[in-house]
Amino acid sequence: MISLIKSEQHYHKMNSFAALADPTRRQIIEALAQGPLSSGEIAGRFEISAPAISQHLKALRVARLVRVRVEAQWRIYELDKDGVDNLVAWVNELKCRVDDLEVKGASSH
Repeated sequence: MISLIKSEQHYHKMNSFAALADPTRRQIIEALAQGPLSSGEIAGRFEISAPAISQHLKALRVARLVRVRVEAQWRIYELDKDGVDNLVAWVNELKCRVDDLEVKGASSH
């Protein structure tokens, strides 16, 4: 049986969960779910320093939850669809395993 957590292919998904453990990062993700934003627009939504926001954005990029593109002098952030899809796929795989366990448990009674 393949471990859902220790397998190399799931390593980045675990980084995603670690990144989402921070409430500021979850708020950034929720804001980006409404559409792309510049780093300045993101920073303007929080009462923390711009360097702190940059560190949060970096953690979300490393976790493959957001991506950045440069437009003139702006850095535009948006959700990374592939990263989000990978995270959802992992959660769905886990749910299937839990559902299978429930079915096996019900049939053994």
